[in-house]
Amino acid sequence: MAHTDGGKKVLFICLGNICRSPIAEAVFNHVLKERGHTDWEVDSGAIGSWHVGLGPDSRAVSVMKRNKIPMNHKARQLKKADFAHYDYIFGMDHDNISDIKSRAPKTYTASIELFGSYDPKKELIIRDPYYDDDDKGFEKCYEQCLRCSNGFIDSLK
Repeated sequence: MAHTDGGKKVLFICLGNICRSPIAEAVFNHVLKERGHTDWEVDSGAIGSWHVGLGPDSRAVSVMKRNKIPMNHKARQLKKADFAHYDYIFGMDHDNISDIKSRAPKTYTASIELFGSYDPKKELIIRDPYYDDDDKGFEKCYEQCLRCSNGFIDSLK
């Protein structure tokens, strides 16, 4: 039975929106579906504009396929309207949080938080695997996002 919990609106932000934040978006949507939550809005975006319109990094796609998690995303950049539209804006590291806050309008309603603060293993920073030579960092990112997604949803009970 699906929960109608007055779903939240959640936005994940990383530097380029092709690695960490689309993984977080896909994993979070997967966890919501597993738990029967159907009325949430989830998206991801970038601090920078380098990859706007592109799909996720091929290593991110591989890790999601291996874990049987659907991923369908085109990179976009954080915009002013996001600060009023979303309930939560999650950054992947302290630089993301700083950049998000520096782009925020004077008044906004979104809660800006470090996604890793919901990790039961206390790994606060979701490391950027973009410059890695393989997909091990992407697998670690997936594992962190899975723990943080469950931790965040559990925190709302």
